[in-house]
Amino acid sequence: MSRQGVVRALLDRAGTSYAAEAGIRLADKPAPLYQLLVLAHLLSTRISADIAVAATRELVTSGYRTPHRVADADWQELVDALGRARYRRYDESTASRLGANAALLLDRYEGDLRKVAAEADHDPSRLADLLQQFQGIGPVGADIFLREVQDTWTWARPHFDERARSGARQLDLPTDADSLARLAPGHDADLAAALVRITLDRDLAREVLAAAE
Repeated sequence: MSRQGVVRALLDRAGTSYAAEAGIRLADKPAPLYQLLVLAHLLSTRISADIAVAATRELVTSGYRTPHRVADADWQELVDALGRARYRRYDESTASRLGANAALLLDRYEGDLRKVAAEADHDPSRLADLLQQFQGIGPVGADIFLREVQDTWTWARPHFDERARSGARQLDLPTDADSLARLAPGHDADLAAALVRITLDRDLAREVLAAAE
């Protein structure tokens, strides 16, 4: 069984980034980068990834695509949008944090996360630190953002955090970032997301390995 065969089988079954699953058309533009920040925030909460993705999709499709729109929204509107996606356990606190983060991004960076990247001098470690100034974004949320953004901000490549490396171990793949990146050139974000899904689905690893035989 070759490593390339395992990666092909993995990407075939689980190689959609979380951003794409949430309906975010990721690009080096303020609106989709902000939507990714929201996704990273929601995925950081102790709630299922499926619900977090659905909640992000609901916010995006409901028109809350920019920090301006979120900052101007009524708090209850955000609570209701989260509730429609069954993101109910943390809906009230999350709505408050969404509003606070939108205001911070607007006040400090004119609503543009590219300015955060510039402040970090395009250094991934420094960016991870700066992302944690936003409420609800800790080390895990910063890792999620970097995993997802790395094919858009290629200077952030390769980013395979401990969660992704844990998935790689389950498939007997290398666990260092450079080696993983060489297995799927130009698709680091998709591979990282697929490896994370391995850690969330006990059956997926078996399916991938069986398909790669």
